[in-house]
Amino acid sequence: MDLEEAFHIVGEFGPYQKRAVAVLVLTQVYMACQSMLIVLVGSTPEYRIEQQDVVPSSQQSVAFTEDIDSIVTEWFLVKQQAYKVSLAGSLFFAGLLVGNVVFGPLSDKIGRRPVYLTGLFFEVIFGYVTALAPSYEVFALSRLLVGLMNGGIGLVCFVLTQEYVGKSYRAMTGTLTSMTFAVGIALFGALGYFIRPWRNLATAANSSGVLFFLLSVTLPESPRWLYSQGQTEQAEEVLRYMALRNGNAAKHLMLQRVGAAKPGSHSNGGAGVLQLVVHPVLRLRTMVLMYVWYACSLVYYGLTLGASETSGSRYLNVAMYGLVELPAYPLCIYFINKQWAGRRKSMASFLCLAGSACLLTMFIPENTGTLLSVTSMALLGKLMVSAAFNIAYVYTSELYPTVIRNAGLGVCSMSCRVGGILAPFVPSMRALHSSMPFTVFCLSGLSAGCLGLLLPETLNTPAAETLEELGSPTHSRVLESKPLLYEDDKWKSNHE
Repeated sequence: MDLEEAFHIVGEFGPYQKRAVAVLVLTQVYMACQSMLIVLVGSTPEYRIEQQDVVPSSQQSVAFTEDIDSIVTEWFLVKQQAYKVSLAGSLFFAGLLVGNVVFGPLSDKIGRRPVYLTGLFFEVIFGYVTALAPSYEVFALSRLLVGLMNGGIGLVCFVLTQEYVGKSYRAMTGTLTSMTFAVGIALFGALGYFIRPWRNLATAANSSGVLFFLLSVTLPESPRWLYSQGQTEQAEEVLRYMALRNGNAAKHLMLQRVGAAKPGSHSNGGAGVLQLVVHPVLRLRTMVLMYVWYACSLVYYGLTLGASETSGSRYLNVAMYGLVELPAYPLCIYFINKQWAGRRKSMASFLCLAGSACLLTMFIPENTGTLLSVTSMALLGKLMVSAAFNIAYVYTSELYPTVIRNAGLGVCSMSCRVGGILAPFVPSMRALHSSMPFTVFCLSGLSAGCLGLLLPETLNTPAAETLEELGSPTHSRVLESKPLLYEDDKWKSNHE
């Protein structure tokens, strides 16, 4: 039997898989806390520069008028030193980029479980280095290393939630992962409200990682990865263990024997990342998708990281910027499967709405107490860009042929991280003009939404398997045309 038949016997989403996926999904709370840490520990309180007759050091001339304990107050990161707060945030996202590039192929080579456990262990270690950092330089280096581990295990964690379950439950577990990350942002805002000293907050936020590491030690290796590597007996052993814990009898479970790897598992290497540049259809798609992913990341993280700088309680703002994402996921599921909306129009519309919400903030007075305030418009923008970001994951995987899908997603993910690296600096542009950050988010959202309309619709059209299929009228479209349906092994127009 093949793997999907085996999962029907074992249980596609039995009690054991529910517990294993719960551990992986809840780990997103820890990862969200690490991602958002700089928002609160890097808070800049109100301050004034005191002029004295005797020329003192720059540290002595700064007087903070707000009772906040952060890296800014400890290391006097104001005026010419203020960029260091944004730099620490950017270093975290630079680590995410490198982590994605390194850990993904590594998990394909040596296994999901060892890479995940090792990455989580070192993220916890480096997280404590952050909390105990004796200087800004050590703090910044620790953020880079935490980001490196966070980006790597985030990818592997998501893959494991997909590979522990049957194919009919993959969409649900993937959505749960994204939703729990949003909940983690909200919980971090609440944690920051109760724990004000920045070192105590960093310690508390990092300590949950110890619990999740201990729970993760009992997780098995992915049976799908074992099977893909030709380790059929080990895959059967894991599946039988899952079946036993699910209360199902699977004594005679036997998988089809394969060699060192399943045929086609190295087809990506044959196609090569170079095809994304030289193939005319893939080249245009990749350029558009890279910009869309970059814009999604820039607006998503820029709005979230700027939560503490908008009016009102910084802790409530952080929590709201996390909770506001939750409605985005049912919105995505509803719109992308409707014939009149689909992937293309939904993603473009959500991006344009995110840009428009950011545009409206420029015409609203800063301290308006009504529902129509800068904060509410920024939250609406966050909701819309979260929906667009979620659609981008689904849409991108459908636009690339199977033989080069991983390479395409990898390049888009790298572009996404570039947006994340630049995002911490955008809120600090408020020093130039109060509306400057929202101007950047507005232009990014609107331009990405318009460019997204150049892509073809993928709803109700089978994904291309090979590069040769991109030459067919169905897959070579750039501008949208009538969607096609596959029926009786022939392509027919919708209206036929």
